[in-house]
Formats: sequence, C-alpha cells, structure tokens
Amino acid sequence: MEDTNSKKAYDNFDYHFSQISDPRQSWKVIHPLSEILFICVLAIISGAEDFIEINDYAKTKRKWLMTFLTLPGGIPSHDTFNRILCAIDPKEFEQCFVDWISDYLHQLPIRQDKDDPDIIPIDGKTIRKSEDKCKANKAIHMVSALSVKSGMILGQRKCNEKSNEITAIPLLLKILDITGCIITIDAMGCQKNIAHQIREKGADYVLALKGNQGNLVS
Repeated sequence: MEDTNSKKAYDNFDYHFSQISDPRQSWKVIHPLSEILFICVLAIISGAEDFIEINDYAKTKRKWLMTFLTLPGGIPSHDTFNRILCAIDPKEFEQCFVDWISDYLHQLPIRQDKDDPDIIPIDGKTIRKSEDKCKANKAIHMVSALSVKSGMILGQRKCNEKSNEITAIPLLLKILDITGCIITIDAMGCQKNIAHQIREKGADYVLALKGNQGNLVS
C-alpha cells in the first residue's frame, strides 16, 4: 500500500534534486540518483554519521521506503552511498538542498504571515576540535543562516577564519531565498555591499555597528 504523504514528500524532493548531474555511466545505473540522495538525507536527519549507518538506516526502514520508492536494485550498499556522494557536484547539491528547504518553508504558515516576518540571523562559529595541527590545518570557521521561526539552518559557508566572514556572507546570501525576511548580522558583516545585497533580495536588515562606524550611511 502506497504511503501517500511520504510519496508527496519524495516527489517534491525529486523535483528539486533532479537538477543534479548524474556522474554515473547510464548503462551501469541500478539505483535512481534521487532515491539514493533522499535516503541519505533521511538517514542523516535521523542521526546517521557515516555510510555504514546510512545503509543500516535504509535496511531498517526498507519496508516503509518501498511504499513510495521504486528501489529497483534493492537497498544500495554503503559503498554505493559513498561513491555517489563523493562523485556528485557539491555546489549543485547545495543549491538543490537550499531550494528544497526554501520551498518547504514557503508552504508553512510561519512564512506566509507578512505581519510577522521570519528573522534570519547570520553568524560565524568556529567548529570545535576541527583543527589538525599535524597537517597544519586551521580550525574550520562556518558562517550559517538560521530561520528563527522554523529552527532550521538554511545554508552555510566555510571560511578560513573569522575575518573572511566579510567575503563568505555575500556568497551565502546569494543562494538563499530571503524575500520578506529580516536579516541580522553582527558588526563583522556591517558592510554597505552586504546591506545593498539584502535589500536587492527583498529583505530588511538589522546590522550591528562598531564604535568606529558611527557615521556609516548605507
């Protein structure tokens, strides 16, 4: 028996992620790309942290997955999940993921209330224990955009250090749908070009100022 709600959710996912180029040779394809990606996303949301756990999740949920996926080759192996995720274009995946989340958010009442706009703080954080002194790799610094109303991370951009937030924030804003929202950024991101970009994308902003920026006019 088909799980109607799950089928609708997958169809919406497939609509957005069908834009990703399939790196495989067509005559070798056993598992549909969108089904592999959908299982991966479900597994990671459920707490899977590696390819073996993704495969374990799929095996556990096989009966349910078969109510709305075709799975012509059965459940993909952990090696298949590994190969596919390593082979696809990460930028294509990122844009598809952001568009998918944006589409989902726009269907929620919280985004449809124009009198109570969503607030999206953009902030940078250094990931703990991400530094690798043996390989001389600095700690990873991520700039993230959070939807306050939904509690969801809308997008992220990696930068080498905090000072690089100035270049990372415009790149993050470029891929986000922020129409009708209020963007908040600390003093690091208080730049005229960032303010103009936010307005051009149909959003408002609240930017913190440093003491030496008291005469700033945007």
